[in-house]
Formats: sequence, structure tokens, C-alpha cells
Amino acid sequence: MGDEARILIVCTGNICRSPFIERLLQRQLDERRPGSGPRILVHSAGTGALTGSAMDERAAAQLLAHGGDPAGFTARDLTPALIAESDLVLTATREHRGKVATMYPKAMRQVFTLCDFADLVQGVDGLSPDVTPADPRAWVRELTHQAAARRGLNPPLERAQADIVDPFRREDEVYITMAEQIVRSLPAVVRALAG
Repeated sequence: MGDEARILIVCTGNICRSPFIERLLQRQLDERRPGSGPRILVHSAGTGALTGSAMDERAAAQLLAHGGDPAGFTARDLTPALIAESDLVLTATREHRGKVATMYPKAMRQVFTLCDFADLVQGVDGLSPDVTPADPRAWVRELTHQAAARRGLNPPLERAQADIVDPFRREDEVYITMAEQIVRSLPAVVRALAG
């Protein structure tokens, strides 16, 4: 048995996009990887977090509508230590990706927008035969390495496709769009991460 893997999700305030992704991705991974062995743990933080806040009410309503649970969530600030302990960092936008890389340059090859990562992992044909989903940390690290290697091979997504819209203090329709963008990207990510 291997070690647990850690995935960090990053947005701005850590009350809308990143907690939505965190909670829904964790639920879907747990459903695909049941059991008592090592897990893939998903957590989140914000580049300008509203530290100590619960999820935004309308983002939480969208999360509930998609089968996630916002209960007990508390926003926190992004720190170099959180990045360093993560095997994969998924961001809401390319701007967030840049902020993560600036804060902790060693993480550059393991940081992707959620949408870019979803696009890149679809092209990963196979991982090393020495790495199995039974060792989540090695699996996530190998998958991250393969996705990073594909960056130059795949045409990059347009910014509008790569970035998840920020709904904070906007109309209800923007919260719906945010949820749709995330939900559309998760199946490829979950398939790849779950093995």
C-alpha cells in the first residue's frame, strides 16, 4: 500500500469555485475508490481568501444541486506550505496558476487549471506499469508528470475555455455557469485520478 495523495484546489476567495471543486471532486473520487486504504485527499485555499468564511450561499446551493455537501467548509489562505505538501494543484484560472507558481516555483510542473488538466489527461495513454491506483500518491504524481509532458503536444485551450468564471456577487446565472463549467471538466479528471 502506498501513501495518500493530496490535491489542492485554488481560486481567489476560497468561497465559491475552489470549495465547489474540492467537495464535488472528493465525493466523486471516494465513490470511485471505495475502501479503507490510502486515499486521494482534496482540499482548497484562496489567493485572497475570505479566511474563516463558509461557502458562498449561492455556490453552496449549486454544490448541493450537483450532489456535493458544503457543510463545515471554512475558507483559508493559500500558503507555500500548502502548495509544497500537494501532489497536484488545480486552479480555477490561469491567473491563479501563475500566482501558485510565483509563490512556490518548484510546483510549476504540477499546477494546472482544472479545465486544462481535464483536457490534458484525456490524451494520456498509460502510466508506468510500476504505478497502480493502489498507491494513490505515486499514481497522482505519475499522472501529473504525464499531463505536464503533454502541455507542448496538445494545442492549449483558449482562455475562455480554460478559466472558470468567478460568480462572486454576480447574478444567479453566473453561479449556474460556474457549476456547469466545473461539472463538465470533472469526469475526465475523476476517470484519470481514480485509475
